[in-house]
Amino acid sequence: MDPLPEIKLGTYRHYKGNEYEVIGVGRNSETNEPVVVYRAMYDSEEFGSDAIWIRPASMFAENVFVNGKEMPRFEFLRK
Repeated sequence: MDPLPEIKLGTYRHYKGNEYEVIGVGRNSETNEPVVVYRAMYDSEEFGSDAIWIRPASMFAENVFVNGKEMPRFEFLRK
């Protein structure tokens, strides 16, 4: 099995502007796919306060194109 990717714990900014705190990196218990566990650092009418999210690590760490410009999906800000 491949080792888990090195994703720093701390605060990240999503390319759409909201901030999230990465609280762990683990594996999907069914597929062994590496995943990132993170907490929203804002209130949402739809999901409530401090919602917890899980995303495939490959998707968390990838770059996206916005208005023709390549940027990280999540940009590390601080520990």
